[in-house]
Amino acid sequence: MSRAVVTVLGAGSWGTALTDVLVRNGHEVRLWARDEAHAAAIREAGVNERYLPGIELARPHAITSDLEAALGGTRFVVSVCPSHAVRAVLTRAAPHLEDQILISASKGIEVGTRRRMSEVIVETLGDAASSRTVVLSGPSFAEELLRRLPTAVVAASRREAHALAVQSLFRNGYFRVYTQPDVDGVELGGALKNVIALGAGISDGLELGSNARAALINRGLAEIVRLAKHFGARETTLGGLAGLGDLVLTCTGRLSRNRSAGLAIGSGRRPSEAIGEMEQVVEGVRTARAAYELSRQLDVEMPITSAVYSILYEDVAPRAALARLMAREPKPERWG
Repeated sequence: MSRAVVTVLGAGSWGTALTDVLVRNGHEVRLWARDEAHAAAIREAGVNERYLPGIELARPHAITSDLEAALGGTRFVVSVCPSHAVRAVLTRAAPHLEDQILISASKGIEVGTRRRMSEVIVETLGDAASSRTVVLSGPSFAEELLRRLPTAVVAASRREAHALAVQSLFRNGYFRVYTQPDVDGVELGGALKNVIALGAGISDGLELGSNARAALINRGLAEIVRLAKHFGARETTLGGLAGLGDLVLTCTGRLSRNRSAGLAIGSGRRPSEAIGEMEQVVEGVRTARAAYELSRQLDVEMPITSAVYSILYEDVAPRAALARLMAREPKPERWG
């Protein structure tokens, strides 16, 4: 792709990593940070010490906390804010947006509304934004991408031309981007895997072993598929990069924030303490509530999600939640 003007909304770890890719690909990139002190620190040091300490960045054209300055004349807008902040940030950004391609790289379900990020975009920016939205998701740790280690993700859009444009925008020798049309499946896979990863971390913190971890990942995928099918998602999508690929990485990788929080909880820390000590947002915590409420609304059985919810929000001890899971009535492997 020829040189494009791109705005990245969110200077957390993933926003920083995507900015680095775009700059190295030769694009003019503006990185927006919520507060000016953070923006200034990155500008001065060339490093995002708050989230990715010690890793030098390819410097973007601008790093700013001024939304109007960040968005003027841009062709692509990448939304990488924490999921609970997407609505507020886009509401502020709306007066400065026209017909840009909107790339949603936040993984979560909004608490209260139970909306996915593409739905939040449409509710905030209007129905016309639906066809301009591309969801970018897949197994990807920011630190590894910044170190230019091989990474593969998927760009999903209801308009193929936009997915192809985003593929061209990001792809290079170490960042491979696939395309597909199943926005619902890609979003739900990316959001719900964080809940299962909390459960996997809790399992490892309890020292339940590799058998338990493997079972939890597999049965976690089964309940993600059950819920996603209610929204028309394809089961093949959930077996791909944005589903199984992201699930395995987040449940097993040492850089996973959700797994790390779960480890601390399984090792005996209170959930509020374990989560409070994390330097970055643990997306699975809010998504666990939203997913649990959604499963009850739609009458979809999600036992692992329910167990994680009970530990986080009902003060159920991890071993008691485990006992409930193991005591469930016998079922065939494929059901629902």
